[in-house]
Parts: sequence; C-alpha cells; structure tokens
Amino acid sequence: QVRLVESGGGLVQPGGSLRLSCAASGSIFSINTMGWYRQAPGKQRELVAAISTDGGSTNYTDSVKGRFTISRGDAKNTVYLQMNSLKFEDTAVYYCNAEISLEYYGGSYYDTRDYWGQGTQVTVSS
Repeated sequence: QVRLVESGGGLVQPGGSLRLSCAASGSIFSINTMGWYRQAPGKQRELVAAISTDGGSTNYTDSVKGRFTISRGDAKNTVYLQMNSLKFEDTAVYYCNAEISLEYYGGSYYDTRDYWGQGTQVTVSS
C-alpha cells in the first residue's frame, strides 16, 4: 500500500517561513512527478508547485513564484516545499501529490496513478 505522509505545517506570521515535507512509502516501482496542491476554505484545490522525476524541471503557480521553492530529496521519494515571505492568502490545507507506478506480475503489468497525502494545515496570521 502506498502512503504519502506530510509534515511541517503550522501557524506563522506574515513574512515568515515554513518548510513542508512529504515522504512516499510502500511497494513502489517508480515515482514520477511530485507536487504540492492547496485548498483554502470555499475554494477549489489548486496546484502550487510541481517537480519532475529527476528534479530538473519545476513549475509554480504565479502567486508563489519567487517565494516558494519545491525540491526533491536525494532518494527521490521525498518532496519539499520551502515557503518564504508567507502571506495571509497562503493560508490553506496543503496536499502532497505524486504520480506513482506499481509493478505487478514480475513486471508484466504496471499501474500508474496519482496518490495524495492527508493534508497539512498552513495558517498565516498575525
């Protein structure tokens, strides 16, 4: 069974920083794109940042460019989101997402799908 476990959320003042972490575990064949989404109260879930398999390509939603940095750990099963200069509007539940492939029947079948973490609350408040 695949699990994505997030950590690092909390309460921070405007202008402060937080670092979110997400680790994938289970009988995983490969982890492809990883990313962070967020959902504020009354709003739809949106992509915040994503990173490619090898970490060489990243993309960000416009509102966080220059403030947030996404990265992958050396083992490639972890993803981080460094959030600086936090604003009130960054308040949301942040979800880790990963496209993961599982191997079956000795490699004759692969199942690839998106997996989600349970979410971690980030609150920016004075």
